[in-house]
Amino acid sequence: LEKMTDLVAVWEVALSDGVHKIEFEHGTTSGKRVVYVDGKEEIRKEWMFKLVGKETFTVGAAKTKATINIDAISGFAYEYTLEINGKSLKKYMENRSKTTNTWVLTLGGTDYRVVLEKDTMDVWCNGEKMETAGEFVEDGTETHFSVGGHSCCIKAVSSGKRKEGIIHTLIVAGREIPEAVE
Repeated sequence: LEKMTDLVAVWEVALSDGVHKIEFEHGTTSGKRVVYVDGKEEIRKEWMFKLVGKETFTVGAAKTKATINIDAISGFAYEYTLEINGKSLKKYMENRSKTTNTWVLTLGGTDYRVVLEKDTMDVWCNGEKMETAGEFVEDGTETHFSVGGHSCCIKAVSSGKRKEGIIHTLIVAGREIPEAVE
């Protein structure tokens, strides 16, 4: 069981269908490269003569493109960076916080992670795209769906300020759920 002996990097990537763990093994003597997504082996290359380069693969239900860049920084030291959809992980997550809302809640002892994709109004819960029903109401829109037998509603209301835009609020059983920061 020599698994994970060359583990050099671990990243957590929050996508609509969940938080994914990416692990990278790099054998700097053998040139071995192994990429794991959520514990499952995605790429394995045993003998690579070139120790620098990149490995590209997909993550999650939406098959989001991910690339690990391997760069030599000095002598036998390497730097590993992860890109998601062509952006650095940091840039991708900053942009994502503008295009999605995420709520984390517990109902009947079960944890749920609800994500709203603002551009499509798709709602994801624990990795599954939810069936939703949208309706126009006096002050905006409501998107209805249910989680664990509880009826949920995401209310979209204009903030009245151009910079802020639309405010999305998750209401479960009449209770407002605070937005999570990922």
